[in-house]
Amino acid sequence: MSDPIKVLIIDDSAVVRQALIEIFSTDPDIEVMGVAADPYLAAEKIRRQVPDVITLDVEMPRMDGLTFLQKLMSQHPIPVVMCSSLTARGSEEALKALQYGAVEIVTKPRLGVKVFLEESRIILCDAVKAAAAARVKRLPFPSRALQPKLTADAVLDGVGRSECLKTTEKVVVLGASTGGTEAIRHFLEALPHDAPGVVIVQHMPEHFTAAFARRLDGLCRVAVKEAEDGDSVIPGRALIAPGNRHMLLKRSGARYYVELRDGPLVCRHRPSVDVLFRSAARYAGKNAIGVIMTGMGDDGARGMLEMKEAGAATLAQDEASCVVFGMPREAIRLGAVDQVVSLERIPEAVLKTLPR
Repeated sequence: MSDPIKVLIIDDSAVVRQALIEIFSTDPDIEVMGVAADPYLAAEKIRRQVPDVITLDVEMPRMDGLTFLQKLMSQHPIPVVMCSSLTARGSEEALKALQYGAVEIVTKPRLGVKVFLEESRIILCDAVKAAAAARVKRLPFPSRALQPKLTADAVLDGVGRSECLKTTEKVVVLGASTGGTEAIRHFLEALPHDAPGVVIVQHMPEHFTAAFARRLDGLCRVAVKEAEDGDSVIPGRALIAPGNRHMLLKRSGARYYVELRDGPLVCRHRPSVDVLFRSAARYAGKNAIGVIMTGMGDDGARGMLEMKEAGAATLAQDEASCVVFGMPREAIRLGAVDQVVSLERIPEAVLKTLPR
């Protein structure tokens, strides 16, 4: 039996520190090795014992979490899970943390809501495990007891398939988790302005996805936005599922659009890649191109198999270029993947599937 993952909690709120201790204590694979109210106290603890994973708040006294993260990743890289409140400013700051080397972002627990706390427990424990499995790199300091895992059946049943019109219009559906923000950035930056419509599920909390979409929209030739219910999927546009909502690809005549739904966690996530991929299998069939990228767990694997069986082209990111190879590996294991390619080659591979 392997040793439990040793976690150091860094947060200035005593209430949040205690909540995280209680959440992690429910998972036998995780052990809280210590807590700290600010980065200076945390640095002292790290000198005595190096944790496997750190959970880190953004706004703290004496030194903010982003500055500490930059120092840590440039000197002694340790996997970091940002645990931030969801203010508009905080979401922008926490999104920056991904650029500075954080592995995951999760929602700081909201006390007093039993269902939310239970879902937070699942998400937080899975985030810590994903971080422990991640390959973190030294970065230059910049100039500045789990619930049963549900399947996509909880949101969209697997019976039947809509008749797809014979059309050459393609749509790309993409799923990612740990390490996915930078992988998605690389993919979208490489697309031409007239690329097929892209629909994306990245495991990310509510409100953070809007900031993520705005950042990408300023970097890419395609337009990027956080999806709204009923948004059309059109060439030259990428839609990113909002945090805490499932997103489905739907079709009305020759028009693709997205539908947002509430519902339970699927594969321990909301939004879920499996839900998106199943909807693509049903409503796009052979007109879809599925891409599964870096991430912990198996969300998307079964949905990608359904896509392949419906005639879609399917691609997976290779192990060497993944931060965590879990999601692509599970899709490959199921026989759901046509091509396994490096992150650098995914845009080219997708464009080669298009009719000429």
